Amino acid sequence: MAGAKPKNARGRGTTIVTSGRTPEDYFGFVNPPVYHGSTVLYPDVATLKSRQQRYTYGRRGSPTTEALEAALTELDGGAGTVLVPSGLAAISLTILTVVKSGGHILVTDNAYQPTRNFCNTVLKQLGIETTYFDPRAGAGIAELFRDNTELVFTEAPGSQTFEMQDVPAIAAAARARGIAVAMDNTWATPLYFRPIEHGVDFAVYAGTKYVVGHSDAMLGTVTANEAWWKRLHDTWGNMGLAAGPDDVYLAQRGLRTMHLRLARHMASALEIARWLETRPEVSRVLHPGLESHPGHAIWKRDFSGASGLFSMIMKPGPDAAVAAFLDDLAYFGLGYSWGGFESLAIPFDCASYRTATRFEAEGPAIRLHIGLEDVADLRADLEAGLDRWRAAGGAG
Repeated sequence: MAGAKPKNARGRGTTIVTSGRTPEDYFGFVNPPVYHGSTVLYPDVATLKSRQQRYTYGRRGSPTTEALEAALTELDGGAGTVLVPSGLAAISLTILTVVKSGGHILVTDNAYQPTRNFCNTVLKQLGIETTYFDPRAGAGIAELFRDNTELVFTEAPGSQTFEMQDVPAIAAAARARGIAVAMDNTWATPLYFRPIEHGVDFAVYAGTKYVVGHSDAMLGTVTANEAWWKRLHDTWGNMGLAAGPDDVYLAQRGLRTMHLRLARHMASALEIARWLETRPEVSRVLHPGLESHPGHAIWKRDFSGASGLFSMIMKPGPDAAVAAFLDDLAYFGLGYSWGGFESLAIPFDCASYRTATRFEAEGPAIRLHIGLEDVADLRADLEAGLDRWRAAGGAG
């Protein structure tokens, strides 16, 4: 085959750019085409009855979805990948692949809040019990295992409070008891952490974030290891969780530059985070890449990079000061997503829903996503906001 790619090990950037692309199959066009379709025709009755042809129905996949699945599977080192309409759908699918009625699941206390909501509503209705655990549990998580524990769901770092988890220790403890492990790895992406290499069974992503990267599509992805791949794929098909072809195309397009964007997100975020640590208005900055972070040693041991998302705890101040800081920012939008090219800021308070641990903040908490704008402009924008914070009664 002309232009065949070498099968030997290659760099992550090369994998991101080349995996899932076969221009020779599409008349030389670099990108796989977008297949819009539900019905797939069979050549004869025998083939229709056997259902052995490559594509059978639009919901079950197409060359468009297959290209992205192949790229993500190679990037994460898994056995296979499925695509679903959102990150929450990816989380829900993963859990329902493993846990059955009467079962028990352990979920990190710093998990994405919609994960908790799914566990507290849908799983509860299905007769599945959830126990939340201290994200710093490490191998000590074994003390929480029950005879009916079927899954440990991790997220490192947590997407608001950024505690790190000793994922290899958790995975080893779970494997010793035959318990599956899933990890929401949206923050690091497979570029900076590969969960399956660290003993995790399912690598879960909100592809909406850094894979898409341009705030214009919703997507979730799950990559499984060999032991769980067939069951994941079967559950995905039985639930009818098909991602739309245009969203898949946008994710595939975004993936090709993810390594370049993430390098910029990481460098800019670390620069801003280090600067914020020096500001008198800021009590502490929650970024695992900072030496001051309690989980820095784990991050440095297991991760090869960071993304653009982190939080900061302000000195004490009234709600009016938080509003004064955030409302007039020029380059930071107020929005709940992240991972796109734009910078974002959002206040948060997790005290009402943390149950296994207490997150004690000495002042208001603000999460920042550092986008691809010039750092000097972002810093000046934040500096002006901190001036407004003090003028409105915030400490500093």
